[in-house]
Amino acid sequence: MPAPTAGSVALVTGGTGGFGRALAATLREREVTVVLADLDTEQARRIATDLGADFVVLDVTDRAANAAAVAQVEATHGRLDAVFLNAGIAGRSGPTLDVDDFLRVLDVDLLGVVYGTEAALPALRRAGGGAVVVTASLAGLSPMTTDPGYSVAKAGAVAFVRALAPGLADEGITLTAICPGYADTAIIDPIRAEFEAAGFPVLTADEVADAMLAAWASGEPGGAYVVQPGVGAVPYRFKGVPSAKTAAGDTAVLPEALRPPSVS
Repeated sequence: MPAPTAGSVALVTGGTGGFGRALAATLREREVTVVLADLDTEQARRIATDLGADFVVLDVTDRAANAAAVAQVEATHGRLDAVFLNAGIAGRSGPTLDVDDFLRVLDVDLLGVVYGTEAALPALRRAGGGAVVVTASLAGLSPMTTDPGYSVAKAGAVAFVRALAPGLADEGITLTAICPGYADTAIIDPIRAEFEAAGFPVLTADEVADAMLAAWASGEPGGAYVVQPGVGAVPYRFKGVPSAKTAAGDTAVLPEALRPPSVS
């Protein structure tokens, strides 16, 4: 996989939020061309300008808009080397299930990842390989009882990465996920005072941006990296499930057609 170098081109969805801004600054320090994608607001455009980044309009829940954003990046810069699928929203906290809210979160946090990956892959292939880094969450590994929609969407994003990554690795495309814990962004504003009162540490946006950059530079295909205060980014080791047994008691072997592709 081509590592981040001067002149590389990176697209960041949810690019004008906390993680996106921090990542843009980190990438610009390395002379990477950064394109921030977000909803079309005057503030979003101003943030991109202040960061020295290009801006493209994108609603990640719109499948065609994802393809159009990638096409715009290629038309302007001639290539695309990395995509950070970072757009995300939280659901409404509460003890009852709000299905409309649940589906809204899935549209952004899960389908946005699927559509963004679909749009990016042809461009990454044309560039000779690259990276897709998905911003998942610790909630995708340890569900939040207060936000089922967010938990399901982020767990789905992790599973999507793990399922798709092996087949892309032989093409020089690395698909990974980062799973930050609570971080100092607008998403925790409704409960920020509770963290402060409890003295609970939260991640800085820069810490998460560093993990995103590391995933591009050296991530393992299908890897999920937990990011926690005082810990940094560490690979999450998934526990295997019990294997099926044959009638003779031997470990059953999956049919070849169902086995994951080999990873070079």
